[in-house]
Amino acid sequence: MYWPLRLQPGADLRRALEAAVAQQGCDAAFVLGGIGSLSEAQLRLAGAAETLVLAGPLEVLTLSGSVSTKGSHLHASLSDAQGRVLGGHLGYGCSVRTTAEVLLALLPGWRFTREPDAATGYDELVARRQDVPPAAAD
Repeated sequence: MYWPLRLQPGADLRRALEAAVAQQGCDAAFVLGGIGSLSEAQLRLAGAAETLVLAGPLEVLTLSGSVSTKGSHLHASLSDAQGRVLGGHLGYGCSVRTTAEVLLALLPGWRFTREPDAATGYDELVARRQDVPPAAAD
């Protein structure tokens, strides 16, 4: 099920997406795309241990990833007022400036979690099919 969503100024982008998915009673979703603007952003760059704090205004050029209350994994590319582009893992603390327009794909019947992966050393996505009650299958 697709769900176009607009987030209001001041919303924390990542927290708002997680809350929206949870409010739909869903345990798994993907961001198919997103645009908008931020007044501040938190990005973790490739291979970095620390999060980079970026002051806005910033434009959200791309947004994608998985969303779950059990652990989300979002990537974004952002541009500043001079048109410089930076991208990475989207953290909490990304405050919507004017709008964030996001297309979600809700995945009823699926549950996303993040579990340790010995091969990568990170908590990685585990997607599990949930049992669908017989009444819901009709």
